[in-house]
Amino acid sequence: MLEFSNTYSELPDRFFAHVKPTLVPAPKMLKFNHALADELGLDGAMLDSAEGAAIFSGNKVLEGTHPIAMAYAGHQFGGFVPQLGDGRAILLGEVIDRNGIRRDIQLKGAGRTPYSRGGDGRAAVGPVLREYLVSEAMHALGVPTTRALAAVATGDDVHRETVLPGAVLTRVAASHIRVGTFQFFAARGDVEGLKSLADYVIQRLYPELEGSGPPYLALLNAVADRQAALVARWMHVGFIHGVMNTDNSSISGETIDFGPCAFMDAYDPATVFSSIDRGGRYQYQNQPGIMQWNLARLAETLLPLIDEDSERAVETANQVVIDYAGAFQQYWLAGLRLKIGLHTNEDADGEFVQALLSLMHQDAVDWTSAFRALGNSAGGDDMPFWSLFKDRAAADKWLAEWRARLSREPGFDEQRAAGMDNVNPVYIPRNHLVEEALAAAINEDDLGPFERMNAVLSKPYEEQPGAERYTEPAPGDRAPYRTFCGT
Repeated sequence: MLEFSNTYSELPDRFFAHVKPTLVPAPKMLKFNHALADELGLDGAMLDSAEGAAIFSGNKVLEGTHPIAMAYAGHQFGGFVPQLGDGRAILLGEVIDRNGIRRDIQLKGAGRTPYSRGGDGRAAVGPVLREYLVSEAMHALGVPTTRALAAVATGDDVHRETVLPGAVLTRVAASHIRVGTFQFFAARGDVEGLKSLADYVIQRLYPELEGSGPPYLALLNAVADRQAALVARWMHVGFIHGVMNTDNSSISGETIDFGPCAFMDAYDPATVFSSIDRGGRYQYQNQPGIMQWNLARLAETLLPLIDEDSERAVETANQVVIDYAGAFQQYWLAGLRLKIGLHTNEDADGEFVQALLSLMHQDAVDWTSAFRALGNSAGGDDMPFWSLFKDRAAADKWLAEWRARLSREPGFDEQRAAGMDNVNPVYIPRNHLVEEALAAAINEDDLGPFERMNAVLSKPYEEQPGAERYTEPAPGDRAPYRTFCGT
């Protein structure tokens, strides 16, 4: 059974609101994550049951839990909202996993809270299964992310544009503290609350910083570094978060909140999918800069803790925000080098990579397919890569320059091809196939497509017989893909 330890709920009452999940009429387990349960030291066989459905729907509140909704604020599309908070999520508590790491267990879609702002506090089956599928795919791709432990149908309806079947997602995270959590206290001039929050974050998420100099500047540096690495990993796999508001930016450096997210097919740096992102604020190419903007907002909250001299505090914090750009560029280029088989550094590598990206953009080449096919070229077969381009002469020219660059690298072609396959996935959550799986689950009560896709995505770097359709981008005659928030 779950053994809870509740450190966040031991913080002052203004950090959260005590709340109980709303009962649902007919909880039914849709999907249970046995592998994650094992990581957490849980009895998966017992929890993948009617008993587990009662627990993960919120109908049965276990002894030892202190259910709370967390308070936070946030910039949403650049506009500040001083109070947001968990409007449909309830933190049951924390567990210590098999590696001794403290992790949150949260129910998403568990009913109204004091922060619901008129919302129903519920979630529908589609968004719940979407977050389950995509967050687990991100984990398999090696991207830091929140995880999905269970998806439970509630047996009641939620009302959006249409009436939809309801569900609850059980989400697991290193923590659910966000940039917006710090903004909540800063907006109220609550320096004591800020200090308590920062001390808690250091102790829980960055214990290596304790006793290592000015702690709050060190915290800002550490968060900036994790976020630089995270966004670089998003860019490497063609992931577009879709709603990088400060309340959706996790202090732990995990990907969180998978509402309007999607994966890019044809490479276009201006790609945007979210129906609510009308100005393209969170398009693919803007993600590194938006995270820097979010970090600037975090830095502003920490100024009173960084230095009593406000000018000095601004100067030192601003330097961290500036340095983020260089850290991101290093993480991004290091990952792109590996994707094209390079293990040494040359000054011109950035321009060389950009030349490939320009060709891919010009010919609307599929992001995932191009890098995987380049692994074939490393093994001596150029046809898979070459055939993706309309301008074959330009592709040939780039391949010739690539081979000249490889000639200055150590290692054999077979080793290089294998190494490239380890960082270039065969399978990502193709948007049209995600929608197909969700439609079957919602409209036909058929989880088969979801289960098959989830199984394929659990091994994204291994070619799987019979899974060819999961490698294909959407047909060209489809309407532009749009995603929706799900609230």
